[in-house]
Amino acid sequence: MTIEYDQLPTNAANFVALTPLSFLQRTADIYPQRESLIYNDRRYTWSQTRARCTRIASSIASRGLGKNDTVSVFAFNTPEMFEAHFAVPMSGAVLNTINTRLDALTVSYIIDHGEAKLFIVDRQLWPVLEAALETSTLQPEIIIIDDPDATEKPSLPTEREFSYYEDLVEQGDETFVWRQPEDEWQALSLNYTSGTTGRPKGVVYHHRGSYLMSMGTVVSWALPQHPRYLYTVPMFHCNGWGHAWTMTAVAGTIICMRAFAPKLLFDLVDEHKVTHFGGAPIILNMLANAPKSDQKTFGRTIQVMTAGAPPPSKVLESMTQFGFNIMHVYGLTESYGHILQSSAQESWKKESIETQAELKSRQGVRFAMTEAVEVVNPDTGKSVPADAETVGEIMIRGNTTMKGYLKDKEATQNAFRDGWFVSGDLAVIHPDGYIQIKDRAKDIIISGGENISSVEIEAILYKHLAVGEAAVVALADDKWGEVPCAFVELKVGCDATETELIAFCTNHMARFKRPKRVIFGDLPKTATGKIQKNILREAAKALPVS
Repeated sequence: MTIEYDQLPTNAANFVALTPLSFLQRTADIYPQRESLIYNDRRYTWSQTRARCTRIASSIASRGLGKNDTVSVFAFNTPEMFEAHFAVPMSGAVLNTINTRLDALTVSYIIDHGEAKLFIVDRQLWPVLEAALETSTLQPEIIIIDDPDATEKPSLPTEREFSYYEDLVEQGDETFVWRQPEDEWQALSLNYTSGTTGRPKGVVYHHRGSYLMSMGTVVSWALPQHPRYLYTVPMFHCNGWGHAWTMTAVAGTIICMRAFAPKLLFDLVDEHKVTHFGGAPIILNMLANAPKSDQKTFGRTIQVMTAGAPPPSKVLESMTQFGFNIMHVYGLTESYGHILQSSAQESWKKESIETQAELKSRQGVRFAMTEAVEVVNPDTGKSVPADAETVGEIMIRGNTTMKGYLKDKEATQNAFRDGWFVSGDLAVIHPDGYIQIKDRAKDIIISGGENISSVEIEAILYKHLAVGEAAVVALADDKWGEVPCAFVELKVGCDATETELIAFCTNHMARFKRPKRVIFGDLPKTATGKIQKNILREAAKALPVS
């Protein structure tokens, strides 16, 4: 006789929908007087943060908003942005954080596409929103964050009604009962991709995924209880890698940074005894190249998570001088952020600093909550051998994979293939099982039938003492079809010529891979520090065919 295990049903006592909102309740209950947020002269405890978030959630709900209603937030890394990560979903609504560097037309598109009912905006960004509202069909209610520490304070609207953010707090009800998700698959947040190849796509996260992302980060980053975390990652980017929820889970203290500056980071790390922070490789590069008078060396270890473009090993190596221990991670907006980590092995400590940096620059192995990651030959559908040479496409499976793209069935279907999420990133697997990205599929340069990795060339360029930043794209060539073209931003006070850099690359890699052109100047970047290769590709198209 078969034992009837499946006859035991779920009920309210043994099955509760997973949601990161629960972290705030627990932390405020257990550590009510511990500091939650620090921002310049403002300081809050976890008890105060819960009270403020509850009041804001109450104010949002009182407007008739709830499940599947979108609340957009266009703001910097201030306490208000942190609070929105709890208050908005506590009201039952969906949180939509918007890139602060977007133009008015794109913001207008997001308002209409995401059907924003309420729009919370930092006063400094009001001119962009004002222009966006001139072309958007929808006209959401406006809430203004009037930060006294803002560097720019444009005039506020005179012909349009609006409220202040603090009105949400003052008019809210602290006894409001949070709206728990009916289902953990319920939408929690809406994040738009960069939209470098057309309209940005709306990536939808669910409560379950964000809860598990936080738990996976605690385990894989070995987070202690009560870390002191400097919020350098923009909170609009993959919900700040989910760290607002993660740091709440471990009752941390979050130091808010409205805008990044190398000197400010060093000063805040020193003043607030910061133990952890995150940032794109460009952030690390800016720290390494900051004036000596701005830099500080710490007699303790600060844990740093970096993600974005593959970081050059030279940049990782330079971080050791400050006491920064770097963990490189990999992920996408569609995977809630990081799902691979370059988890250091004990044997690596025997290697030179340079070799350790090379090992750490790889994208690595699965995070604790990631079910599976494979590097697959897109033509055969089979995994590539672990030989560090055979290139395939990264495929992902797990609970921290998006629900799909909002209102885009075709793009959603194309993103999922045979039970996998298709990343579009090309990589190899090393014999030790660590994955290393070679390029985005669209960034591979095919020259004379040979595949050339732009990442490989960039890594060599970063080793030149004069190079501050570098990006490589394809340049049309009559003979080879395509050849590498490097765009280089030199370090302040340093000089180098095109001939010199091409020769440097030739001495460190196969001759056919060397860049055939080097263009000097400032490199265009997104708000998260990623170099905008789409702009550089257009610049390369304007160059004469070699």
